[in-house]
Amino acid sequence: VQLVESGGGLAQPGGSLRLSCAVSGFTFDDYAIAWFRQAPGKEREAVVCIRNEYGDTWYADSVKGRFTVSADFAKRTAYLQMDTLEPEDTAVYYCGLDSPAFNDYSTRFRQGHGMHWWGKGTQVTVEA
Repeated sequence: VQLVESGGGLAQPGGSLRLSCAVSGFTFDDYAIAWFRQAPGKEREAVVCIRNEYGDTWYADSVKGRFTVSADFAKRTAYLQMDTLEPEDTAVYYCGLDSPAFNDYSTRFRQGHGMHWWGKGTQVTVEA
């Protein structure tokens, strides 16, 4: 299984970026894709998650109303639209995959669980 992130870069505060996560090498029908991020000196944290079966989504409180996760399940690609970016959003963003998907990602992320497969990450820097 391979996950490849793209779309990172430099943005100004208040600006936007769109990340993509292309997944290949598997044929599972039940899966979830999540975005995590890790800022310098901080632990990796879950940002958003989307399940393919019902299109259920989960957002961290810190990004609600600013970030939007979506997916083209036929292409096994997930997207993270990041708007109204803040300097605190600066981090390496990682795409992760679970298959089969769990039912309650809110609880799993609160308990500190990650995903089964990971991409290598893409840098997002927000500064004036």
